[in-house]
Parts: sequence; structure tokens; C-alpha cells
Amino acid sequence: MFRCGIAYPRCRWILPLLLLFAIIFDIIAIAATSGWVEDDGAKTHYANMWSQCRGRNEHWDCQSLMEFSWAQAVAALMILGLIFLIVAFIISFLALCCTINISLLPVVGIVLALAVILQIIALIIYPVKFNELIFEGHYNYTWAYGFGWGATILMIGCSVLFCCLPRYEDELTGLAKTKYIYTSA
Repeated sequence: MFRCGIAYPRCRWILPLLLLFAIIFDIIAIAATSGWVEDDGAKTHYANMWSQCRGRNEHWDCQSLMEFSWAQAVAALMILGLIFLIVAFIISFLALCCTINISLLPVVGIVLALAVILQIIALIIYPVKFNELIFEGHYNYTWAYGFGWGATILMIGCSVLFCCLPRYEDELTGLAKTKYIYTSA
């Protein structure tokens, strides 16, 4: 006989794990030195969140983007989003993994929603201002910029799940009877 059901008590570890992946993605996006954007053809110009570099092979002339207020805002918003994400991870770990504290789950969802808002603003400001200030041809956004969006998308999903989880308190604590999705005789 085969039965397929959802074991909620075992799934408690998945959400903090997803938040840990979002933290890793965010750190990769913020710390990436290879660039968020690079020119399409000659590979002579790239820019990350902190600086832009022009040149070829071993000879690169790098200038800080931190002299521009929009770049400072992007850096501040991304770092604040990462801090909120770390706080949400710690609270979610305490609420789901150490003990079951259902009242903390909506708090985690709200903190994640704030982090999402900050990072979406930063990830939209960067390409708009980059294109307005430095645009000289065709540019491609690289994997580092994609990691920023990946972290943000993970946070959106986790925020929704954390806001919905209080409805499933009995399932999370193991008090509810397992509902089987599929059974065969």
C-alpha cells in the first residue's frame, strides 16, 4: 500500500532553510566584484553595485559609484534588506525549529515584506539610473544582479507562507491527523 501526504512537522525546517539560501544569494549579489552589468560585445566596461570599471585584460580603470546618490541609495537599501532578512531568519529559526511559536510567524512575514520592498526598490533604481548615466550601447545584466532578484523572489514566497502558516497550527505541532493526498490499495 502506498500513501502520499504532507508531514507538516518535518516541513518546519524548510522555510528557515529557504531564508538561509536567500541570505546567501543576497550576500553574493552585494559582494560581487565581477559586476551587475557588463557591455555586450567588447567586454570593456562593467559595473557592480559599488564601482564601474573600463579597460581590457589586465588594465582596468575603476571608479567608485558611491559618489552618486542613487548608488548610495541602492547600497543602503540592499544592505538594509539583508539585515531585515537576517533578522527574519533568526526569528523564524526560533519560532519553527527550537520551539513552535505560532505568534512569531506573522512577524517574520511582515519583516520579510519590508525587506522585499527595500530590495525591489534598489533593484529597480540601479538599472534605471545606470542606463540614464552611463549607457553607451548594449549591456547585459549578469548573474550577480540575478542573485539579488533570486533572493528577493525567495523572500516574497516565504513572506506569503509565513503569513499563512498560523492557520495550520495543529498540523505544525503534530496534533492534527495526517491528510493523505493519495492512497492506493
